[in-house]
Amino acid sequence: MSDTAVRTKVDGGEFAVLCIGGFLLSIAYGVTFLIPVLVGQRGGNEALAGLIISAATVSTVILVILSGHIADAIGSARAVAVSGLFLAASGLGFATVPAAGLSLMTVGFVLGIGWGTFYALGPILVAAITEPADRIRFFALLSGSMMSGIGAGPIIGRIATGWSMPIETAFAFAFLSSLAGGALYLWLHLRLNRAGKILPHVNKISFAAARQVIASPAIYSIAMVGIGGAIFGGLSSFQTSYAKAHGFDYSLFFIGFMSAAILSRLFVAGYVVKKDPFYSLLVLTSLTLASILLFLVMTSGQMAYLGAAAMLGLGYGLTYSVINGLAANEAPTGLMPQSLLLFSLSYFIGVFGFPMIAGNLIVSSGIQTMLSVLLLLAALNLAIVLFRVARRVMIGKASLVEE
Repeated sequence: MSDTAVRTKVDGGEFAVLCIGGFLLSIAYGVTFLIPVLVGQRGGNEALAGLIISAATVSTVILVILSGHIADAIGSARAVAVSGLFLAASGLGFATVPAAGLSLMTVGFVLGIGWGTFYALGPILVAAITEPADRIRFFALLSGSMMSGIGAGPIIGRIATGWSMPIETAFAFAFLSSLAGGALYLWLHLRLNRAGKILPHVNKISFAAARQVIASPAIYSIAMVGIGGAIFGGLSSFQTSYAKAHGFDYSLFFIGFMSAAILSRLFVAGYVVKKDPFYSLLVLTSLTLASILLFLVMTSGQMAYLGAAAMLGLGYGLTYSVINGLAANEAPTGLMPQSLLLFSLSYFIGVFGFPMIAGNLIVSSGIQTMLSVLLLLAALNLAIVLFRVARRVMIGKASLVEE
């Protein structure tokens, strides 16, 4: 039985389980930011680390496309539970595979299967159990839970190495957390079905549906999340290299980023969603741009490093929440799940695809060159928002003239 249309809205306890499970599963992705350290210990460099991370792109694209079919066949919550097994397998693989070449690329491919399924279906499940007016707020809560798990991954690695344990300890922890997260989603699936809250609904994505979504205003949010994913993937995946080059403690980046992203989504998102989303995005994308500029010019100072990370967490974190809601609300009638699938697909192409480019840029031209490219991407996102604001103003003036 499918679980993407709901007869009775899920209660707070069930939504809490959804968020806790999301936190546990997200640790498996968070520890991938330690791959440059893992690969470096095995004789590799940033280019190889980027290749391993980007190996997840292929499997992610496939699973995002198929996730709607899988959800219709076995239910979104149960599909996410299964994804936990793949995330667990990836954590175990990174922890135990001794080589740093093709074998770890295979593990990265497995990671993409698990993360792609979970990341695509999580928002669809939330959208199905919430009203349109509340979606941005609930997306913020889910993404805050996921972001906390993502940020916890590298912090666990820093704690492990601080206690003289190998970096593989963090990946082993991700193995256990993924199993626990998958178990919670399986429990959620069983509870929803026993309560009779689920009705069949079609989530499958087709070429015709994709074309309609691309022709709608939702395409702007879909493009922005891909660009934002590239920014996040580039900064996070190689933050260990950046911190080493500047004498920083990389855990400060993830502490600052995670704290700002979570707190803003818990306490600021409710205020932001009541405002005009376009003007909110103007402020948030400008913050993201400013934070990358700080990373580019910063040469010392742990507190400045922490502050730049917090600024990025605030700007990027809330931008994601706002455009996630816009992708759902601006989708063509009846195609909201398909719009969210394309949203996830765009994000994954950015977050997993860009590290391969970033790794090669770092090896060939240095990390400053990679940061300069990220600055251009942040400027592009700001330009998209400015275009939407200007276009709306022009349409408004044209309407007044006609009247």
